[in-house]
Amino acid sequence: MSDTSTRSGEPVAKTGPATAPSPPTPAAAHAGPASPKRRGIRTHLPSTPWLFLLPGFSIIGGFVLFPFFSTVSSSFTDQRTLIAGKWVGGANYQELWQDEMFWTALRNSLLYIVGVVPPLVILPLLLAMLVQRYLPGISFFRSAFYTPVVASVVVVGLIWVWMLDDRGLVNAVLGAIGIGPVAFLSDRWLLLISAMLVTVWKGLGYYMIIYMASLGNVPKELHEAAAVDGAGAIRRFFTVTVPAVRSTMVLVAALSSVNAFKVFSEVYLMAGPNGGPGGEDTTLVMLIKQVGTGLSGRVGYASAISVVVFVITLGLMLLVLKADKKEGDA
Repeated sequence: MSDTSTRSGEPVAKTGPATAPSPPTPAAAHAGPASPKRRGIRTHLPSTPWLFLLPGFSIIGGFVLFPFFSTVSSSFTDQRTLIAGKWVGGANYQELWQDEMFWTALRNSLLYIVGVVPPLVILPLLLAMLVQRYLPGISFFRSAFYTPVVASVVVVGLIWVWMLDDRGLVNAVLGAIGIGPVAFLSDRWLLLISAMLVTVWKGLGYYMIIYMASLGNVPKELHEAAAVDGAGAIRRFFTVTVPAVRSTMVLVAALSSVNAFKVFSEVYLMAGPNGGPGGEDTTLVMLIKQVGTGLSGRVGYASAISVVVFVITLGLMLLVLKADKKEGDA
């Protein structure tokens, strides 16, 4: 017989005999009914991530936020070193307005920004362009330019004090060419300029590294295209390099402005604890130290100066960022 038969002209497949289901195995018989699928076990509580952040928040709160708010609150009191003090309102700020030494320190701090920031924005960029070239022995010059950064500011300051002393190396060289001893450390303006030179010399290597990282991201094709168009090295610098590192220049300007406004060590080491002759080279941070330290230190008045320094520093940062944004939109 054939495997198929026709019904109404359509082939129908023959089905074989039905097979009986296989009996359950002994293991399946004793297993019982199937258990429902288990849910995932929670391995942490909702507060677990905050526990990891707690050490960092504790450090910030204990060493940043608490001292800041404590300084702000102390600026409205007449607190002294060993006396808790009482609330005096804005008396400390009114005294600041009439304090001649405060205005002298503010003027010196602003002059320090004017004298330090432009060299620290331009000179490290030029150094970075020089040392990024692959030349024999270039690693030595990179290390030499960066060495002042890792040196202690106290050591650097003392070295320059010895060099600029009336009987120091610089005056010895000037005397050899017929120039009399120059009062680098006793003249009011020369002392401030000398401190600025030390700050610039020590900061060159640090900002040079920042510029080197930024210059490494400038496509070489831009310089090659400019060279093909006939642009020389100076023109390529202003039309290719400067626009490419403009954001880095803003960063360097902001950092150097804040550091220059808060300068202390260089002026303190070269001018002494009194801020030079008659205190004419005192900066704001030095004034805070002079007023707020000692057994009879006026902590409340020093806190008011600190708040003013914070406000001016914040204003400088916002001014630099706003100028950069305005130039970028233009």
